[in-house]
Amino acid sequence: MTYKNVTVAGSGILGYQIAFQAAFHGFNVSVYDINDEVLEKAKSKFPLMSKAFRKDLGATQEQLDKTFENLSYTSDLAEAVKDADLMIEAIPEIPKIKIEFYEKLAKLAPEKTIFATNTSTLLPSQFAASTGRPAQFLALHFANKIWMHNVAEIMGHPGTDPKVFDDVVAFATAIGMVALPLDKEQPGYIMNSLLAPFIDAGLQLLAKEVADPHTIDKTWMIVTGAPVGPFGILDTIGINTAYNITKLAAETTQNPVRFKAAKYLKD
Repeated sequence: MTYKNVTVAGSGILGYQIAFQAAFHGFNVSVYDINDEVLEKAKSKFPLMSKAFRKDLGATQEQLDKTFENLSYTSDLAEAVKDADLMIEAIPEIPKIKIEFYEKLAKLAPEKTIFATNTSTLLPSQFAASTGRPAQFLALHFANKIWMHNVAEIMGHPGTDPKVFDDVVAFATAIGMVALPLDKEQPGYIMNSLLAPFIDAGLQLLAKEVADPHTIDKTWMIVTGAPVGPFGILDTIGINTAYNITKLAAETTQNPVRFKAAKYLKD
């Protein structure tokens, strides 16, 4: 693995964390998003990340200063990927948006650039053709609070080049992750295959008006000793991601309970 330059496309909850984590570990990171206003919001979160790295990891001021030196920002996609060895996509969980993004990206990125999607529930094979370089495309998925919950799930599709897969595993290790290579495609990887049904169960209890979120969480926390319940986890993940996933599931299954759960999340 010879990556030096990394582009992170999407500066939302996970995007800005991935960018900061990679920059902290010495990679040159270009943060891309659709406009400068969105990028400014991401920039405002990095000082909070610094505090977390100092508190949780014992990061020094010198390390954090170097991290900021390694970060750059642009709303010009061509500029963002012009030197990229690896591009990590962390844009909304909406297939149409991802496909349009990859079709645009394919025309702009250098031939050397590896594409990785951070999708939580979708399969890389759904987007491989749109990338224009399916052999150089796979999934690289992180958990929230990346610096503490430091796992990275690497999942190829049937056309992923094995060397590309191994290089991304090496990259994940290089940025301080516990690399978790998956042997085959699985919606939700390992982590969300376990987590998503749990959150969905909480949403269904709410949608069926069995209990309110506080009561549902309280039940789980008292009985299991867990620090949070399904709705506390949703607060951490972010409501937008959960809404997009739940809405897609509702449209796919035409299940009225799922539509109601999606409406709760939207409201």
